[in-house]
Amino acid sequence: MEHPELRPPIAGSFAERLPIAIVGATATGKSRLGLHLAKKVGGEIVNADALQVYRGFDIGTAKPSAAEQALAPHHLLDILEPQERYSAGRFARLARRAIDDIEGRKRLPLVVGGSGLYLRALLEGLSPLPRVSEEVERGLVERLETDGLEGLRADLERLDPRTARRLEAGDTQRTLRALGVVLSSGTSLSDWIARKPFGEQRIEAFRIGLTLDRPVLYDRVTRRIERMMGAGWVQEVRSLLARGLDPSLPAFQAIGYRQLAAHLRGECSLEEAVAEIVRSTRQFARRQLTWFRKDPTIVWFEAERFEKLRQQVEESLGLA
Repeated sequence: MEHPELRPPIAGSFAERLPIAIVGATATGKSRLGLHLAKKVGGEIVNADALQVYRGFDIGTAKPSAAEQALAPHHLLDILEPQERYSAGRFARLARRAIDDIEGRKRLPLVVGGSGLYLRALLEGLSPLPRVSEEVERGLVERLETDGLEGLRADLERLDPRTARRLEAGDTQRTLRALGVVLSSGTSLSDWIARKPFGEQRIEAFRIGLTLDRPVLYDRVTRRIERMMGAGWVQEVRSLLARGLDPSLPAFQAIGYRQLAAHLRGECSLEEAVAEIVRSTRQFARRQLTWFRKDPTIVWFEAERFEKLRQQVEESLGLA
């Protein structure tokens, strides 16, 4: 696909330029491009994936390997235990701190990941949301224990269907937050965000988007999951469960972990679990593309052939 040029190169050393954000759907090659650019210009990578922050959740989150991490400094990987909660606001605070540190050492920050809300929180700032009352929060937690997540999901689909559509079915944390907002304020989370989508603190950055034709993307998703299975994903999940970790913990929101946990409990076959992982990952990729396509500042590159992608990006950045 044709792509418009990025802004003209900024005078001075490359390390003095704006941060670069590399975005797009899962399996489009964001990490590979980020690592290539980091090595080429002496940059450092700030992880913008919402689940690679969890220790022990490696294969299914496509976390960079130890060898890859040794090629360029990485930030915000393996910083949380599985029971800890992560949020867009927390990510934005930690990522800003990392970017300040990187720029303070005259190096280039490369923000890499596909978590759209997290990237918006960092680059645009999040709109302030109403406080959820303790009474509402307590009531929702009690309902979660008695009715389960399905009951809360049904309420969210009725009260805030737009938010319900964009959340994963097993996303307990964000379901509770969205219900808390609407029950405390009378206004849905999607309406709050639509009224004032951005906050005060913005970071100017080059925004590079990677895209693939849908059949190619779906094929990559399938092949990537096959590689994960071959790399020992089932064994990884088995070891996590052996540590006494409950699949309801925040880290298990990563697609695939709950499905494989269900398989290991004897609730479904491995073939059924893998088929569900493929289906959920493809749906997630579609939602990612829909999210990022709304951002007119992203410059898109066709990512099917890495060598061509690398060359086009380097030309646009004035590196060729």
